Amino acid sequence: MIEKDSFITGFLLGAIVPVLGYVLINHLVEWMISIGWMRCVGSSLASDHMYRTILLVTICTVLIPFQIAQYKRWDQTMRGMMIPTLIYIGFWVYTFYDQLFV
Repeated sequence: MIEKDSFITGFLLGAIVPVLGYVLINHLVEWMISIGWMRCVGSSLASDHMYRTILLVTICTVLIPFQIAQYKRWDQTMRGMMIPTLIYIGFWVYTFYDQLFV
């Protein structure tokens, strides 16, 4: 059994929660486009902006288990969640560097 307050638990949460968040948010956006609540933009600049925003919100989904771990004072779990989160942030900045800093 995996201990609740452990570095490995936090690492796994930090790696898996954003992936599940991406699936959920992407399906939610597609559903809102299909029923007409959002407009599907055809230009590549607008679609890149939407994709960039979806990825950023996806990275932020790790804040939910992070807040729960902070409330329960699981310090090792919080430390474990930070490494994959920082890797995801680094990947996001690397991917969209030319759009962000030009």
